[in-house]
Amino acid sequence: MITPNQFKRGTKVEVDGEPYVVVEYLHVKMGRGGANVRTKLKSLLTGNVIEKNFKSDEKLPQPDFEEKEMQYLYNDGENYYFMDNETYEQITISRNEIGEAALFMPENLNVTVLIYKGKPVGVELPNFVELEVAETEPGVKGDTVSGGSKPAKVVTGGVVQVPLFISEGDVIKIDTRDGKYIERVKSSK
Repeated sequence: MITPNQFKRGTKVEVDGEPYVVVEYLHVKMGRGGANVRTKLKSLLTGNVIEKNFKSDEKLPQPDFEEKEMQYLYNDGENYYFMDNETYEQITISRNEIGEAALFMPENLNVTVLIYKGKPVGVELPNFVELEVAETEPGVKGDTVSGGSKPAKVVTGGVVQVPLFISEGDVIKIDTRDGKYIERVKSSK
């Protein structure tokens, strides 16, 4: 059991018998009453996002997931194909079930596939991935390291705000939990 006070982004919780993941949460202190937690929850079965308020001391069950280490092989635009690292069995997960994870998931990456009641419902990426920058505007001479930022599209399709000195072909480290740039790993020059 888990209470809404323990919620973090990515926490899995069961509401009305269906598994959800916490997308956003906000602790709200009421004037005289107890505190509430206002949340946005994404269904791991349908992908629908709902808004729900909980009392801070309410107890909620956590869904019973089986987690399997698998390797992401490729996608055909709508479906993503994974291989079990132990049995070499392949499974397919739809783009809708993968969601935002697809933006930072290069081929051959080992991921954790979440299986709920025998059906794969999503993936969890490692906390950090290293990806090559596919498109970004060139930096202008005189730009400072601590200055501004610019958008950069990585080879998997995700867009990350990066410092001005990053150029196409650079390999950057990205935090997959929030999609933020961490550091340049390898320069293209």
